[in-house]
Amino acid sequence: MGKSGLLTLIGATTENPSFEVNPALRSRARTLVLEALTQEDIRGLLERALSDERGLPGVSIEPEAMDLLARLADGDARRADGDARRALSTLEVAATLADPVTPEAVTEAFGRHLPAMDKNGEDFYNLISALHKSVRGSHVDASLYWLARMIKGGADTGYVARRVVRMASEDIGLADPQALRLAIAARDSVEFLGSPEGDLALAQAVVYLALAPKSNSVYNAWRDALRAVREGESLPVPVHLRNAPTALMRAQGYGKGYAYYFDDPQGSFEQFYLPEGVQLDLYAPPARAGRRAWPNAGASCARRMGKSALRRSLPGPNGPARSAPGDPAGGASAARTPDGPRRSGRCCRPSAWRTGPG
Repeated sequence: MGKSGLLTLIGATTENPSFEVNPALRSRARTLVLEALTQEDIRGLLERALSDERGLPGVSIEPEAMDLLARLADGDARRADGDARRALSTLEVAATLADPVTPEAVTEAFGRHLPAMDKNGEDFYNLISALHKSVRGSHVDASLYWLARMIKGGADTGYVARRVVRMASEDIGLADPQALRLAIAARDSVEFLGSPEGDLALAQAVVYLALAPKSNSVYNAWRDALRAVREGESLPVPVHLRNAPTALMRAQGYGKGYAYYFDDPQGSFEQFYLPEGVQLDLYAPPARAGRRAWPNAGASCARRMGKSALRRSLPGPNGPARSAPGDPAGGASAARTPDGPRRSGRCCRPSAWRTGPG
């Protein structure tokens, strides 16, 4: 600190300063990012080491060995405390194994190559983010690649399995309910088998999720439901929906007027289920290209029916409906009747449904 009272602070960290540096200090400092060394950078350092008298003068290396060493050390700077010392140390050890240095000597001297990943830092969360976004984007090869990067980098497979379960709920949802079952089965396989045997179950689940149709309708509806509760009043439960286990409660009107669906389907559909004065339309996914969307019907009977059976019965944009197991050829079912609601609960006509193009 000079006489003026100005304090000049210079610091360095291998972590993301957004997470590791005090926000008050970070807001008063200029942040410079030091990128990892490239293969060209490392090759230059190695060539200088072979020519400088303070390095390894007189040692020769085959071109293929130089390429291999530069490639293995590429991006390894963060694991080597910000410099190329691992590449230089590998070259020094390899020079004692063979002269000239061969690719085999480099491989032996370098040891096991692990993909760069800091288990609790920025790289870790960047990798899981890339995996999640690749699955959401239906890119199977990228999904497998990022999963392999995480597994080989030493990620906790239990954590990865939990994230895969989350993907199944958030990005596939009711577009393919089987996805959640498979994701949970993969998590159980990881817990039961461990690694590496359980890794294949994770790969299977990731491929399935990437190929599955996508829908975030439940994710959006749940988010909006939480917001409605957070921002709204704690209104009382309507009297007809209240539990009435005692005579006193029944005398106070609890449960009075409730329409039991199996006795009165129409009355069940028409009665109110939200607090008085509350109007919500949470589960209303828009139609998307190539996806069938549930009807935007508010509290309609579409939400109380066998949706999967109805979905199989709907005509697609490119041809007739798919047949559900046990259905006659052509996929006809009770849900497609033009006669309106039935007591079976399949009460929506096909005209109430929308299909996206393609």
